Amino acid sequence: MNNFLLVNLNNTSTKLALAEADKLLKKTVIPTNKLTVPGVRRALQRWSFDFALIGSVVPQKTGIFRKAVKVPVLEVGPRLDLGIGIDFPRPETIGADRIANAVGVSQRHGTPAVVVDFGTAVTFDIISRKGQYIGGVIAPGLGVMTDYLYQKTALLPRIDLEEPTEVIGKSTREAMLAGAVFGYRGLVRQIVTEIVARLEGKAHIVATGSYAPLIAAKLPELQIVDPDLTLEGLRIIATRNFPS
Repeated sequence: MNNFLLVNLNNTSTKLALAEADKLLKKTVIPTNKLTVPGVRRALQRWSFDFALIGSVVPQKTGIFRKAVKVPVLEVGPRLDLGIGIDFPRPETIGADRIANAVGVSQRHGTPAVVVDFGTAVTFDIISRKGQYIGGVIAPGLGVMTDYLYQKTALLPRIDLEEPTEVIGKSTREAMLAGAVFGYRGLVRQIVTEIVARLEGKAHIVATGSYAPLIAAKLPELQIVDPDLTLEGLRIIATRNFPS
């Protein structure tokens, strides 16, 4: 049985997983701005794998993995065998992570589906009842929004995001938390509502990414939190495109 190296290479962090055909075995994370060939080799030195699948939205970093590993490598794209259809004018412009999410949600949760991925940006990806990727929505990520306030104002601090205790803040930090978390839930709720109204059948709404547990905790529209959805999607793609 073959093992796969799965690489989810995003703007902020890069998640690596060792997988068999039917499950993830190990995971680790490297900050994307610290990716180097020696660093990747150190991170993978105890892992044994036969093939590597890279889902990258940072093209200038992708070559690091091609240099660091000595096995056949594929990059996620619409020309691979995905097990889903794509109804989109320029499929090559769809981010690799969004393709992986679409594959993962279709296989793990069913269709129609909406994936809400809380990363550097928050993305909403829609898979139709017929199992076709039909498009999505992109909005600023929660961390980006709060960092912007810190960077562009003289008196607002950088904050660590957590559940606010009150909607009416009694300090600058509490007020920022309320604005960030309650406001973001409002953004997500409205976008999901607009999307679902346009789909046929009852949609599965699945959240993933770093802030998914926080936002989903008090947002019933986000029915399922699947923290490994992107990696699971990569695993499914790997099993369809590499020899068994």
